[in-house]
Amino acid sequence: MLKQTQKGFTLIELMIVIAIIGILAAVAIPSYQNYIKKAAYTEVTNAMSPYKLAVDDCFQNSAAQDLLTCDAGSGGVPAAPTASTSKAFNILTVTDGVIQATPNAYKGILAADTCTLTPTPEGAAGAQRLVWNYSGACVTKGFVKN
Repeated sequence: MLKQTQKGFTLIELMIVIAIIGILAAVAIPSYQNYIKKAAYTEVTNAMSPYKLAVDDCFQNSAAQDLLTCDAGSGGVPAAPTASTSKAFNILTVTDGVIQATPNAYKGILAADTCTLTPTPEGAAGAQRLVWNYSGACVTKGFVKN
């Protein structure tokens, strides 16, 4: 008597494979969406970088190492860009060295997800350096870390 061999998969084996794929997709899709938001938010933080360097330069070159003179368009800090120059942010302001960016609603980021970059002088008078900290929705939503 010849033995017949089974070819193919049973229904239960196929259902188990589909269940495993479903579980993996349930975990991967939210992680991927979060990754997309963080990647899009780097455009906002990258737009803040030249202003951070300019404020640092303004602070070091001012006679009394004063942040009050470090505003957009003065003290060597470039003028704030207009919204039409970037898809990532709508408004970018620099006031007394504090840089604030309001993003456009873009790739899952909300317009309310603002980011503030605040300088704090640290060290002895005359030899101070700036320590920068992020605050706002960009930190609470995990787009950036201090």
